[in-house]
Amino acid sequence: MSLLTILDYAGIALFAATGALAASRKELDLVGFLFFAAVTGLGGGTLRDIILGRTPVFWVLEPNYILICIAAGAFVFFTADRVEWRYRLLIWLDAVGLAAYSVLGAAKGLAATGSPTIAIVTGALTAAFGGILRDLLANEPSVLLRPEIYITAALAGAAGFTTAHMLGLPIVVSSGLGVTIAFALRGGAIHYGWTLPRYRPRPGRPQDEAMNRGKGQD
Repeated sequence: MSLLTILDYAGIALFAATGALAASRKELDLVGFLFFAAVTGLGGGTLRDIILGRTPVFWVLEPNYILICIAAGAFVFFTADRVEWRYRLLIWLDAVGLAAYSVLGAAKGLAATGSPTIAIVTGALTAAFGGILRDLLANEPSVLLRPEIYITAALAGAAGFTTAHMLGLPIVVSSGLGVTIAFALRGGAIHYGWTLPRYRPRPGRPQDEAMNRGKGQD
């Protein structure tokens, strides 16, 4: 089994577990757990394959991915009540899944197109889209709207892998570099609250002044 296949399975399982943990916070039934697990685990890869024109998508060609999501969802259903700090577990599992999937998505984008730019984009989309769907379904604040670093970590991990791979480094090294960069950034954001500078609106001119100035220019 190749390293990228291991990252693929690990990313699916971890994201599926985060989906099931979100279902536990909503106190859903077993079917709800499995649905959240499947949507979260498969969402990013599905979007990636559609963008790359790879149809049928990966889980149609290899149903084992669905079974991984079912197993993760069922496991969380029967064990989540024993974990009192479920939200912290969710965000840390999500960080690991994000790191793995940023590299996997970049590798598949690079293999399909040969373009480093597309590889970085598909890496970020693969890593982030499942979590976005999970938060939307759970009616929780989206990862896109939280102040801490998320998409940036996926982009950095994908870029690190792509750069190392284009330089000819072994797949183990380039994959390890990408995963490390993405997890370090996301982990730092979770633990230390790292954020990027945010847009701050500046006071504008009064409307009357702006209108008068415009008339004067006419």
